[in-house]
Amino acid sequence: MSYPLEKRELVAEAPGLRMQILTLAAGQEVPWHWHSEVTDTFWCMDGPMVIEMRAPREVVELAPGQMHAVPARRAHRVTGKDGGRCRFAILQGIGTYDFQPVGG
Repeated sequence: MSYPLEKRELVAEAPGLRMQILTLAAGQEVPWHWHSEVTDTFWCMDGPMVIEMRAPREVVELAPGQMHAVPARRAHRVTGKDGGRCRFAILQGIGTYDFQPVGG
């Protein structure tokens, strides 16, 4: 799945594991999606950032230095707080990566 980002930096990738740094410009988002196998572990670098999740509904706000993990099969999306800019590291694994989009 491709969606607009200010910047994507691949830090490391091995079978079943990937680490990236993503920068969202103001107004950008990682749209609603879920993964079959991988957990997304987020570390806020510049923020604040917001992770919204479904089933059950939950909203987590991260300040720089904070982290949060979203387990496989849980729908989520990521934005900067109030549509602002944010930058975060994301560790995706362990398992085969996929991006399953869901309605907003």
